[in-house]
Amino acid sequence: MKKNILGFILSFCSLAVVAQQGGMVDPQMEMDMVYLASDYLEGRETGKAGEAKAAAYIIRRFEQIGLSPKGVDGSWVQPFSFTYQPNPHAGKKMSVNGKNVVGFIDNGAATTVVIGAHYDHVGMGNFGSRHSGGPAIHNGADDNASGVTALLYLAEQLKGSTLKNNNYLFIAFSGEEFGLFGSKHFVDEPTIDLGSVNYMFNMDMVGRMSEDKQLVVNGAGTSPVWKQELNAIKSGGIKVTTTDSGVGPSDHTSFYKKDIPVLHFFTGQNKDYHTPEDDARFINFAGMQLVSDFMLELMERLDDDGKIAFSKTKEETGSRRAAKYKVTLGIMPDYSSDAGGLRIDAVLDDRPAAVAGMEDGDIITKMGDFDVKDIYGYMEALSKFKKGDRTIVVVRRGKELIEKIVEF
Repeated sequence: MKKNILGFILSFCSLAVVAQQGGMVDPQMEMDMVYLASDYLEGRETGKAGEAKAAAYIIRRFEQIGLSPKGVDGSWVQPFSFTYQPNPHAGKKMSVNGKNVVGFIDNGAATTVVIGAHYDHVGMGNFGSRHSGGPAIHNGADDNASGVTALLYLAEQLKGSTLKNNNYLFIAFSGEEFGLFGSKHFVDEPTIDLGSVNYMFNMDMVGRMSEDKQLVVNGAGTSPVWKQELNAIKSGGIKVTTTDSGVGPSDHTSFYKKDIPVLHFFTGQNKDYHTPEDDARFINFAGMQLVSDFMLELMERLDDDGKIAFSKTKEETGSRRAAKYKVTLGIMPDYSSDAGGLRIDAVLDDRPAAVAGMEDGDIITKMGDFDVKDIYGYMEALSKFKKGDRTIVVVRRGKELIEKIVEF
């Protein structure tokens, strides 16, 4: 595989360029994506050989772009370690050694913008996988080779840009899939003055933009400037949906908890999430470049604004935060939808929703006695059921309301 990987990448990219919609796509983005999501990296699990290969590739790209190393002791990397318990019933903990890769553009500015994306994934699927079969390579193209590819593209664009009023720190985090360990370590032991950080952008799953160009931007309540600036950008035809909270299941959370304004860019969930099917052939390269260019325009709009203000956000409180799920419906929610319910992006095979006859695109409006108006209403309702329960789920399909009997 190793001696053939370059030929594979080049042949794939020649096909991918033809397949994209919306104009020419930067071929380097395609090469970065296809390498990072190749079988050669064996799923990029933190602490394994695939992670080391991915880190070496990112370092090489940082060097090509002309960044300066900003890891530990003048290196490109920031090592960290953590323990985890692979079997909660076994008692034995395992120690894992990972490393963040850190590059810098020093413009001599008083403030620094942090741009981050995690490069680790779930390896052979021994943890965190939704795959029901045996061990298999989980390439993690959307999650999150897409984010790292966007990070490398942004580094190239910013290295030669006229945006000089901030420095730029690029961090490829590891340990995210185990619990944000890389980003937590960075903010606890930063390689720059954390007080100089202006804001942080996080890209996690930006590779599957839908045909109608939906983009979810989380963290829009972490600074009073975010919503106004996001709404002002009209280029690319992108349709932005925002959420306020600075807390979420990705690396921006670590920075928000240090009172730093954050935004998390996300093109939506998909049925291949954490399965061996999350491959480069399904990536919307044109959409990934649109997201990256959208971020560049946002940074340009903020370049003359100095250090932006931070705002605490009202986290999902009460029962929403405390909700614990004993069951699953077996769907992938559409986080960007404002359809007046919970739109189903994908129904997973052989799960309760599929058995009940639900379909992709159905909009859940009620579960039992609980109205569902959005993703939070859905999560709240789901937490009320336990294994063996039966309930009626009302879905809107087109103009028709349909009742489905679900058994968890």
